[in-house]
Amino acid sequence: MKQSPALPPEIGATADQIERLVAYLAVLEKWQRRINLVGRATLGDAWHRHILDCAQLVPVIRSWPMKPMIADLGSGAGLPGMVLAILGAGPVHLIESDGRKAAFLNEARRLTEADATVHPVRLEAYAGPTPDLVVARALAPLDRLLGYARAVAAPSGRALFLKGRQWRDELTAARAAWHIEFTHQPSLADPAGVVLDIHAFRPLP
Repeated sequence: MKQSPALPPEIGATADQIERLVAYLAVLEKWQRRINLVGRATLGDAWHRHILDCAQLVPVIRSWPMKPMIADLGSGAGLPGMVLAILGAGPVHLIESDGRKAAFLNEARRLTEADATVHPVRLEAYAGPTPDLVVARALAPLDRLLGYARAVAAPSGRALFLKGRQWRDELTAARAAWHIEFTHQPSLADPAGVVLDIHAFRPLP
């Protein structure tokens, strides 16, 4: 797996955190041989495609007045939740219904000493602490994500979603059923992608 273990200065990663991210990628590659965690073609550029893509959320989170409790919806390989936990963005609850992926997340959490808790349940059955912030990457279209977020987060909760080139179409579709207050910024890892920072959302009457 080719990788360049460095992140932009604004992410503020320490040398220890970089080492733990490298360890996380190593265990991800090991488990990838047994279960499908990420697209196989992405492993050759995993640092850029996965670590940078997720780490770009950290400056957004650190700009808030208080460190939030975070829930990663459908965490899968731990992207972005495990990366955020390793980088100290806040305590992270990783919600993943697939038992094998949940086992991977527990192993990655143990090896990296990340501030994370794994919940091996479906999103609809989550009964853990109520997060201030929900995050997701490559899980579902925006309208469905907002439904999941509504079920998990506090009424005043926020959401950060990593979205690709179809984000405008997803936003248009979601607005048919949701009131959404948001800002967005270009992705550092995907020229066609964005970080959607959703400040408030509620279903339309």
